[in-house]
Amino acid sequence: MVHQEPLPSAGALECVRGLAGSSATIDSVVRLEGGQHAATWRVDTARPALTVVVRQFPVGDSAAECEIRVLRALDGLGGLAPVLLGSDLAGRWSECPTTLISWLDGEADIAPTDPDAWATQLGHTLASVHALPSGRLSALPSLLDQSGGSREVLDGPVATRVRSDWSHVTASPEVLTHGDYWSGNVVWREGVLSGVVDWSGATRGPRGFDVGWCRLDLYLLFDERVADVFLVAYEDATGHPVGDMALWDGWAVARSHGFVETWAANYRPLGRADLDEAELRRRHSQWTIRVGEQP
Repeated sequence: MVHQEPLPSAGALECVRGLAGSSATIDSVVRLEGGQHAATWRVDTARPALTVVVRQFPVGDSAAECEIRVLRALDGLGGLAPVLLGSDLAGRWSECPTTLISWLDGEADIAPTDPDAWATQLGHTLASVHALPSGRLSALPSLLDQSGGSREVLDGPVATRVRSDWSHVTASPEVLTHGDYWSGNVVWREGVLSGVVDWSGATRGPRGFDVGWCRLDLYLLFDERVADVFLVAYEDATGHPVGDMALWDGWAVARSHGFVETWAANYRPLGRADLDEAELRRRHSQWTIRVGEQP
């Protein structure tokens, strides 16, 4: 068996084998890079072949329970989201909260050869996520009740401006909000965006939350023009403008002001080692200034 240390729990591996069938064996276990919250592996079985993603969360972390609730509500999201295959929150077979989910065939790609076409697909896919019927959102918590959606976490030069417009945030219609929609949380197959991963933070919230967050990521990776390509694609797919992008862009930079340097650990294994701590801060500061200039 080929693997990279550390491994998932023995109980998680046995559960994967059981999903494949009584005669199956574990063929390979590969750690998936690019995220910081949960430890994630791709586990492949042989005889018969099955691929399962194992996600292990820190003890006491509620994100696993959130991911279970979200994936049940999404029910695959038309192929864009993984399907929940198993879970253990009570320590029955895993030492820490664990989810087993289906594998979305594809790979992360944050260094595309055609950034415009790539950003366009990001916009169209987010529009599909936000189009989930409102009746299926009732099981999800409200973004504004979560710590990440609180105005108390805002910091930096535009925080005061965002707080002054908070009534606009709270009055905005709710959609399925991914919560961390950036280029490292989608996968691609043969140039086509094939799925969205890491749903543990999904909630009901304003569409601008995801839109502004992805635009920040695109500015850090490329520039404002590519961020605008994404926005145009999103608005074309939804059929109406987001409106007040200065607020949503400002919310993104104010939420990330205090810790953007930590994202170097996400970008590095995906091929953008140039985005080290100093460069991320420099670009974040540039975008903050630009957002502050927007009317």
